[in-house]
Amino acid sequence: MESINDFFSLITSDYCRLLDLLFRLIVNTLFTVIIARKFYFPKSRRVDFFFTYILVGFGIFMLIHLMGDAKLKTGIAMGLFAIFCIMRYRTESVPIREMTYLFLIISLAAINGLAWTADISDKHPEFFAPELTSMIELLVTNFLFIAVIWIAEGGKWVTSLSTKYIKYDKIDLISPDKRNELIEDLKQRTGLNIKEVAIGSLDFLKDMALIKVYYTEDDNTDNDDTLRKMPKNYD
Repeated sequence: MESINDFFSLITSDYCRLLDLLFRLIVNTLFTVIIARKFYFPKSRRVDFFFTYILVGFGIFMLIHLMGDAKLKTGIAMGLFAIFCIMRYRTESVPIREMTYLFLIISLAAINGLAWTADISDKHPEFFAPELTSMIELLVTNFLFIAVIWIAEGGKWVTSLSTKYIKYDKIDLISPDKRNELIEDLKQRTGLNIKEVAIGSLDFLKDMALIKVYYTEDDNTDNDDTLRKMPKNYD
């Protein structure tokens, strides 16, 4: 660490700021891409949110870095969280998983944007640096984000079932005594590994029932559990 500080002390304060910015930008971008590509994208397969996370991570990092002052650190960070809590991307109903990853990306960008990794105050007294964060501490913090997401996404310590709504036409199988037959028929027709079913509204005039199925899925399953009805522009 001392050698790094000595190196920064040999150059002007402007170059020190620039090198520190580039280092933290590379770290933030690298870990943001890892989180978005390695953990989020394989299950959701949503390219729009993937690029959103990359751009949001970059934008928040640059905003906090350029506006962040030692006295304003907490206020800026909390203000950004409050803004996104209120907005919640109101142009679209965002699923809870996507929102969780969005807040993680914002948190990571805020941490990396507010950290300063070099002490040059001795050789450059005109430069006022905020409270220092060592490079090791910064990297460990980023790796901890990866570790926590890996543990949470692993799902080995909790059983998770996905859900889907189905309009079902064999209304004679909805009685409790034929529940096993209903599940087997749904498995054959949908190809899903269905574990449980819940019967919703019934329409005896159309011989139709709304059923909520609970199923397990692997990483290759391509299903959108948030879709409740046909889009208006569906042909």
